[in-house]
Amino acid sequence: MRWWKTPQAATVWTVIRVWLGIQWIEAGWHKVTDGFDTTGFLQGAIAKATGDHPAVQGWYAGFLENAALPNAELFNILIPWGEVLVGLGLILGAATIPALLAGAFMNLNFLMAGTVSTNPVLYTAAIILLFAGGGAYYFGVDRFAIPFIKNAINNRKTRNNDKIQRKHAVLH
Repeated sequence: MRWWKTPQAATVWTVIRVWLGIQWIEAGWHKVTDGFDTTGFLQGAIAKATGDHPAVQGWYAGFLENAALPNAELFNILIPWGEVLVGLGLILGAATIPALLAGAFMNLNFLMAGTVSTNPVLYTAAIILLFAGGGAYYFGVDRFAIPFIKNAINNRKTRNNDKIQRKHAVLH
């Protein structure tokens, strides 16, 4: 077993994972409860695409202006609830890898929109946990849920294969 997948290392990954989850919950919960309007953020990011040293790349500002801004109402729902769900997934260790990918994707988009804040730290933590693989959810729901789901899928495949073989045997 590789050292980063040992129970001792998993303890460290769990602390980082739960800390990261708390950061996401804190970022999203007030947006859910107090209301959230991304319009100002998007307009500010688009404005950062000008000048000699733009903080936002022109192609990304184009995406924000032509895709995100016209759909701000959708993003007003996706961002807060996405942050809360990522946080819950990480705290519980449930759907850990998808939560890490979604969190890293949001951090990357916030960074590309010219917002540094804690995004580099959160992004780096997510990438480290992604490299830890199963060690990141050793102490979490996924440790039990993933084998259960794999077993259920394999049992279904086996039942389907048995049905096909019985049907084939009857035909011949």
